[in-house]
Amino acid sequence: MPSADTGFDRVAPFYDPLARLVFGDALQRAQQAALAGLPPGRPRVLIIGGGSGWVLGEVLQRRPDARVLYLEASAMMLAKSRATLLQTAPQHAGQVEFRLGTERDLRPDESFDVILTFFFLDLFEPSRLQAILGALNRVRRPGAPWLLADFRPAQTLWQRLLLRAMYRFFRLTTGISGRDMPDLHPELRNLGLQLQQQQLFFRGMVEASVFN
Repeated sequence: MPSADTGFDRVAPFYDPLARLVFGDALQRAQQAALAGLPPGRPRVLIIGGGSGWVLGEVLQRRPDARVLYLEASAMMLAKSRATLLQTAPQHAGQVEFRLGTERDLRPDESFDVILTFFFLDLFEPSRLQAILGALNRVRRPGAPWLLADFRPAQTLWQRLLLRAMYRFFRLTTGISGRDMPDLHPELRNLGLQLQQQQLFFRGMVEASVFN
């Protein structure tokens, strides 16, 4: 049985086309909007659960001198991300560390100027989610922004039905532990973070937010 950490190997070949089929370009637009919160200069960036690597190219386009840790638990997703970077922007290869693992594989001496969690935190049941948030916050430098792109708790019947179908599909195919969309804002506030910017997409079902 796959787990939420490694199970995305099974959906890596078709994950991006499936997302576009259901949501069009809304998920990509949300990620682009959240990247407005990238700090200037040469930030040290943590991308965790970045999937097949599309967002990595967006980060490097906006911050060509960024140094990035790309932390991904799916070996197939990590391989796709590395291959995409080498194909589209090989000049940036030396700025990115591709690390196979989870938040447990962050080193105590590491710290980052910005944290990116894009369509990642919704995968986990509450106790694991809190452990992940705590681990990420420990490597966040003082004042560093936390960029979030994700789904929101359902507000309407069609959103509840779509989220229910999504969770059922990904529990069966990837073994995610989450069963319902968590309300991420209180969790981030508990870490001392405050919402600075927010945009909504896909009729309010998807958000792009910057916390600090």
